[in-house]
Amino acid sequence: MNDRLDAAQRAWIDDRLPGAEFVQDMSWNLVDTTVLHVRAGGTDFVVKAAGPDDTHLPREIAAHPAYVEPLALTGQAARLIDAGATARIILLEYLPGALVLGTNAEHEPDTYRQAGELLGRLHRLATRADAGYEARATARALHWLDQPHRLDATAAERARDILSSAPTPAVRLVPTHGDWHPRNWLDDRGTVRAIDFGRFAFRPASTDLTRLAAQQWRENPEFEAAFFEGYGPDPRDPELWRLEALREAIGTACWAYKVGDERFENQGHRMLAEALAAF
Repeated sequence: MNDRLDAAQRAWIDDRLPGAEFVQDMSWNLVDTTVLHVRAGGTDFVVKAAGPDDTHLPREIAAHPAYVEPLALTGQAARLIDAGATARIILLEYLPGALVLGTNAEHEPDTYRQAGELLGRLHRLATRADAGYEARATARALHWLDQPHRLDATAAERARDILSSAPTPAVRLVPTHGDWHPRNWLDDRGTVRAIDFGRFAFRPASTDLTRLAAQQWRENPEFEAAFFEGYGPDPRDPELWRLEALREAIGTACWAYKVGDERFENQGHRMLAEALAAF
């Protein structure tokens, strides 16, 4: 743990879990966030620590009391045990199970039914109107286009033209996970649980469907059908969904280029071509 935590973070853990032992490094190592499985007193925990430029950990801390804890009551999300905002670290309950991504569970319709039911619970916890969301989301996508990227120049220019004249109606926002797909689901002997609320924010419900639509649902419509069996009515508005898919494609390709994830960047390029074809 000494290699993965700074001095303040290690002192914070030593104060709360004296004698804690390192079990496994579960970090993705794409961004400046460390995720560790540790054990103290015979109990397993998850330690999540962030670097000085991280913006996700404060969002995860803020999400827990009102929005993650209701899911934790049924064991489908981790309880937040303690948080140190100054040290940029949180201590979470350890959830049993294996990541769904890359396992047989990723190809089981019931996984998506459960994931839909769980996401529906989160989305129904609150709602608010926002007249400025669409304008802000489009501005972020245009900002990505101003950053270094490897998007096809013609495609990038067409995307910019579409976004520059995009409608900006008032929309309903709900509490969203922000990265809802099998990489952030656990399968525990057939039970689906959710992890990593670092991208939590109030957004339109449809935004939590973009990654599934671009990946697992793309060639498996039965997974999409199973998802909505659990979730309920499809929240996607056709016109706004086209824009959301376009913004997601831009963000995917540009972010992946920034962090050096070439596979994900290539997916973003494919998403952009498909999103533009819808206009």
